[in-house]
Amino acid sequence: MKYDVIIVGAGPAGIFCAYELIKNKSDINILILEKGRDIIKRKCPKHTNGGTCVHCKPCSITTGWAGAGAFSDGKLSLSHEVGGHLPEHIGVEETIDLIRYTDQIYLNHGAATDIHGEKLSSEMREIKRKAINSNLKLVHCPVRHLGTEKAQELYSQLFDYVIQKGVEVRFNTMVDKFHIEKGNIIGVYAKNELIESKNVVAAVGREGSDWLQHKCQEDKIPTEVGTIDIGVRVECTNEVMQEVNDNFYEAKLIHYTKTFDDKVRTFCSNPGGFVSSEYYDDNLAVVNGHSYKDRKSDNTNFALLVSQKFTEPFNSPIQYGKHIARLANMLTMNKVLVQRFGDLWRGRRTTKNRLYRNNIIPSLKDAVPGDLSLVLPHRILLDIIEMIQSLDKVTPGIASDETLLYGVEVKFYSNVVKVKEDFTALNVDNLYLGGDGAGITRGLMQASCNGVVIAREILKKYN
Repeated sequence: MKYDVIIVGAGPAGIFCAYELIKNKSDINILILEKGRDIIKRKCPKHTNGGTCVHCKPCSITTGWAGAGAFSDGKLSLSHEVGGHLPEHIGVEETIDLIRYTDQIYLNHGAATDIHGEKLSSEMREIKRKAINSNLKLVHCPVRHLGTEKAQELYSQLFDYVIQKGVEVRFNTMVDKFHIEKGNIIGVYAKNELIESKNVVAAVGREGSDWLQHKCQEDKIPTEVGTIDIGVRVECTNEVMQEVNDNFYEAKLIHYTKTFDDKVRTFCSNPGGFVSSEYYDDNLAVVNGHSYKDRKSDNTNFALLVSQKFTEPFNSPIQYGKHIARLANMLTMNKVLVQRFGDLWRGRRTTKNRLYRNNIIPSLKDAVPGDLSLVLPHRILLDIIEMIQSLDKVTPGIASDETLLYGVEVKFYSNVVKVKEDFTALNVDNLYLGGDGAGITRGLMQASCNGVVIAREILKKYN
């Protein structure tokens, strides 16, 4: 069977691409191919067996309908300055319009109506003043918080919508390669079958970024090395972060370090949330975090990510990030490593005894105490320490001995695919690329917007 559009990847970019297509052209023939499971079958055994990962393949946390977004904190960043590079492709004004449009779709399918940090209050301005005095830039970004469980309900509604409109979805179906003839996409191979299509959209997320990089190498699709984000996830008590949590929910803070002038940023803050582990190919464990709308912990967690931009001849950003993660996995038998900030500062490893006497109880129960200085390069480690010391002037107590650092957190969107104005590959007609895996976005909202704008480019062919 030949399809009008094949979408590879059922994350936010792929979902919203299908949504926009079928909404505007009811007779368009769409197939979504996803290597993971249906959202109702995405059950992580770790949540029911005492917190131990059993290494499901594929991982239900990172793959399946709605991608990693289904098990994320479910935050929609409503600022064009946060979540990717879409404004560089389509302009600031169009990005803002797309965020409004896409946000309304989320609202129509059950997103919470309240927005955190929409207007700067006097308390928020005081926090901003403290940030400036600490050499921190505070990016004002209103946030709509879905919550992990509510995000799953919402994406389930979107699944029902596109299925009822005639979109075909095949789960547990890994795409092996693109079929390209004379610079034009003909279709894809999956399970030894050629599936033909007039248009193919590669909308894989971070979990599929390594796959996409290899496909681009095979087909000589031009790419460039993007910025690598490597760091840790910080966990402290809610009391330490209460002022920031109450006023911003998530404060986007950026620091340029004294020693190396490297960019370090906070990312994905989860008030009352839980630290979690994600597993990629070869049981590679990296850390993440999420929070529920209704179930809360006593802790707040957020990522501290150091951005590194490498130059030629370096061309393996994803492999570099995985190499750092593997070093941590070697010390922990493929689990996430945790260290107290006081132990890191004193140059000693965290032991079970030191962790046991800590006031902060780790929300990730199977994290293994250890020493991050044996894992992270000196430059990245020093950047993180300097960032924590600066944050302590805004949120006193974050540099406490008892603050927990989990490692490592790596964002696998470092390979950037070069695209034309319509988001097609430079040398392959009708092959559209978008989302986190293509290095264009790095969050739920901009990934969703990217899917919409790609759909509109495809629809132009039918006008």
